[in-house]
Amino acid sequence: MDFSLRPEQEAYLAELRGFGEKELAPHYRADDLAGALRPDLIPTMARMGLTGLRVPERFGGQEADAVTTGMAAEEIARHDFNACYVLLDSALVSDILLAGATEKQQARWMPSIASGATVPAVCLTEPGQGSDAANLALRAEPDGDGWRLVGEKTSISLGMYTPVGVVFARTGGPGARGVSAFFVDLTGPHLHRTPLDDLGSRSIGRASLYFDGVRVGREDMIGAEGEGFVAVMRGFDYSRAVIGLMCLGIASAALDDAMAYARGREAFGRPIGTFQGVAFPLVEFATQIRAARHLCYEALALKDAGKDPAVPANMAKWWAPKLAADAVHQALLTFGHAGWSTDNPVGQRLRDVIGLEIGDGTAQIAKLVVARHLLGRSSAP
Repeated sequence: MDFSLRPEQEAYLAELRGFGEKELAPHYRADDLAGALRPDLIPTMARMGLTGLRVPERFGGQEADAVTTGMAAEEIARHDFNACYVLLDSALVSDILLAGATEKQQARWMPSIASGATVPAVCLTEPGQGSDAANLALRAEPDGDGWRLVGEKTSISLGMYTPVGVVFARTGGPGARGVSAFFVDLTGPHLHRTPLDDLGSRSIGRASLYFDGVRVGREDMIGAEGEGFVAVMRGFDYSRAVIGLMCLGIASAALDDAMAYARGREAFGRPIGTFQGVAFPLVEFATQIRAARHLCYEALALKDAGKDPAVPANMAKWWAPKLAADAVHQALLTFGHAGWSTDNPVGQRLRDVIGLEIGDGTAQIAKLVVARHLLGRSSAP
């Protein structure tokens, strides 16, 4: 088994590292304080190809494989965790469209994703249905040759900004098979947005969206009627590994800073890193981060090979965010009183990474998916 990167991947990582240090890291705290992504962020990321990673070249994208997309997410998250939501949503929606949309629909929607003109949102979660997403209530009511969307979505990342979204709505009876997916213009008068006041990731514009008769046509449906929920679940198996790498990227940045501090900070006449009580927790988290990283890349490699990534991707989804939160917390403690100051980014990193212990599926949902694969549905919860 070869764990080495290809020369072009090494070069790409070096390019991303320079980009992150220059264009992202200096704005990480300021965007949090402003509670908004700066206006030039998305165009800047688009120029680096980060909005079109999973978009085919024929539509203006990079057509990157899943492993390379994960590498990009990990590196970007090291420098600006919240900027990585732009990459994540663009990649996830691109995969949903590639799996379910027609060639004509892809040609209509994907060039603007690649260019960064429309960073799409994934509109699945509802106020009464979070983990129980198959029982969503937002309705697609028949209207001529299309539908009117009526209901509410909540916890929508980039919800205050995005002009388009993949919206999951009930077109049929109860359960997953009654859910369809639509690519929806979110700029009209029948869509109302309410910002959410969050503990972390304040700049990503998480919002509730109320659909008061938003019109969608048959040409806006992704795949066949009643296949929407299946489409998003397949996409989540891929995106959960990318999310794992986002979390490990921010944890690695915090751990690197803590190690640098442990080398330079002195107590009792010597660097604090010479004390086992300081050094050993950092070693333990460095070990676990490396192991979790391999799990994430295993899932993405399976995706690239056309195999089912569900087990390692869902293992990564419950483990990597929790591990990252614990590692960032330990980094904060390593800094002592200096870590408690907002001048140090470690506190913001902790607030931000905790959000992905919830978003895109809780640990319990990820473990349920794994349990059903390992034990079989009849013998699992």
